[in-house]
Amino acid sequence: MAEVFPWQEGLWQQLAGRTQHAHAYLLHGAAGIGKRALAERLMARLLCQRPQGLDACGHCKSCLLLQAGSHPDNYVLEPEEADKAIKVDQVRELVGFVVQTAQLGGRKVVLIEPVESMNINASNALLKSLEEPSGDTVLLLVSHQPSRLLPTIKSRCVQQACPLPSEAMSLQWLSQALPECSQEERVELLTLAAGSPLAAVSLQAQGVRDQRALVVEGVKKLLKQQQSPTQLAESWSAIPLLLLFDWFCDWSSLILRYQLTQDEDGLGLQDMRKVVQYLAQKSGQANVLNIQDWILAQRQKVLSKANLNRVLLLEALLVQWAALPTQR
Repeated sequence: MAEVFPWQEGLWQQLAGRTQHAHAYLLHGAAGIGKRALAERLMARLLCQRPQGLDACGHCKSCLLLQAGSHPDNYVLEPEEADKAIKVDQVRELVGFVVQTAQLGGRKVVLIEPVESMNINASNALLKSLEEPSGDTVLLLVSHQPSRLLPTIKSRCVQQACPLPSEAMSLQWLSQALPECSQEERVELLTLAAGSPLAAVSLQAQGVRDQRALVVEGVKKLLKQQQSPTQLAESWSAIPLLLLFDWFCDWSSLILRYQLTQDEDGLGLQDMRKVVQYLAQKSGQANVLNIQDWILAQRQKVLSKANLNRVLLLEALLVQWAALPTQR
């Protein structure tokens, strides 16, 4: 059975304890806080033939079929490939499932994740099922970025915000999830994951701290004119584009914050503090605002899976970054 994390207990009791369920829930919040696990546990509870309090029993025919991945009244819709869109044909297949009668005589439950990966045609194809689901059907929509959803999708669901855990709760959980890391490393990973503990575990698995060290070293060499934007763009080929844009977006925000406050406690992680302070002192505020706007616009294209020339995009970023301290 999917785990309910400590920071979800209150929300779980509220959701599972309902005597009547909505036909569609939109579970939304930051990536990496356990929304998928929460949705899977609710799915098991809704399909179970003999629920035990707030949980599925785990032993009835429905629970055993779900555990085996062969429940006829359960449908999971997600991109066919990681980081790709959910296509309209996939949604049409789902609509065909929704109009059928439940084979075990109970509910049908659909899980869609991440729902924002549907393109406009796929979203429109889903609307009728959200509006008038057939029989006793519950749709569980999981979203990391609800701002990207059509208003008509959101308005047809009970919207449920999922909480970001406190730093103390996250670090306590990470001490068990990542026992091989020091407390200092766990704090760094949690910071890089914007406070999302499951994302911190994922970042550790992909070697994010080594990737970060490579990028930080490259940025320092760029500013000292020891490496060109082209060389750096090519040397970062193994680092996810979104991660790079997240970091540069964060650094531009920290530069602006320091320019406005002169607060040395607000310079971010230790590895870039001196660089952030240097750029804040040497760069014009208007130029920092301009590059931040540009970074945010490009990050949005990366998020929307636009077909981008990676090396050219990074070169453009690095040319502007290198020019920051010369533009006052």
